[in-house]
Amino acid sequence: MKALQFSRTGDLAALQVVDLPTPVPAQGEVLVQIKAAGLNPSDVKNVLGRFPYTTLPRVPGRDFAGVVVQGPAELVGKEVWGTGKEIGFLRDGSHAQYITLSAKGVALKPTSLSFAQAASLGVPYTTAWDALERSLVVAGTRLLVIGANGAVGTAAINLAKVRGAQVLAAVRRSEQVEALQQRGFNAIQLGEPEGLSAQVNAVFAGGADVIFDTTGFWLPGAVSALAPFGRIAIIAAPVDGHVQLPALALYRKGGSVVGINSLLYGVEACARMLEQFGKLFDDASVPLPSGLLESPLEEGLARYAEVNQGGADKVILLP
Repeated sequence: MKALQFSRTGDLAALQVVDLPTPVPAQGEVLVQIKAAGLNPSDVKNVLGRFPYTTLPRVPGRDFAGVVVQGPAELVGKEVWGTGKEIGFLRDGSHAQYITLSAKGVALKPTSLSFAQAASLGVPYTTAWDALERSLVVAGTRLLVIGANGAVGTAAINLAKVRGAQVLAAVRRSEQVEALQQRGFNAIQLGEPEGLSAQVNAVFAGGADVIFDTTGFWLPGAVSALAPFGRIAIIAAPVDGHVQLPALALYRKGGSVVGINSLLYGVEACARMLEQFGKLFDDASVPLPSGLLESPLEEGLARYAEVNQGGADKVILLP
């Protein structure tokens, strides 16, 4: 089978298109013929060596959608999707023509989603789902999502709207504000961190109950915009991993910080998440993804380089 593979880390030149034997599923596993695979920034970082536990050589890739060709009889021939912490790091991932994983690690693909659309959602939507769950976003929660135009931010505002939360989307550019408003979301344009509190309080008197910072740069400013007993969920940090946290202000508000890391969840846990929010696409509660850049697997090296350079398109590799 054709696959992308790297045998060392440090630069993207390590990634190659190779021919590998088609994997054989073990007992309790499935063999999935991959129809589409998402390319996430974490896949690029994996090749660059940002995940020291990755074993080599390795086929990268976490998100996929495809058809089960071997495994339990009730799954053979089914269209499925999946993601999780093992694949691409501790066992070969989805940037190939086939993948093996636990039979409990795949979920039936929503019929409303194409293979490419399903493959674009794994990491962003499981991350957003986990953030909303663990920061206790329910009906009526006043939620601020910083970076609401990104993949995870978009997932968060879509899922929060279904939960009945009061959503305030924060983005950098005026045209992004207009686009969100056209979709029915309340939105603000981010300025300086010290001004965030006034912007949020103009919408949510007393502050936001939950602030989800998808960028990693707004933690200090978010504390001042937080309501008493509020929660701040974070998924990223500056390159050096350090921020200046106004701890006095945080504890005076009774606030808490919730770290969100999708790599804490294996394929079986992720499959349960996919089952829960996947039905929201079939009943039209959540809009279908659009604007995907579909690319042959053989052109994956170029797509990796574009994502590494900050390309805005959501890339889908097609074996």
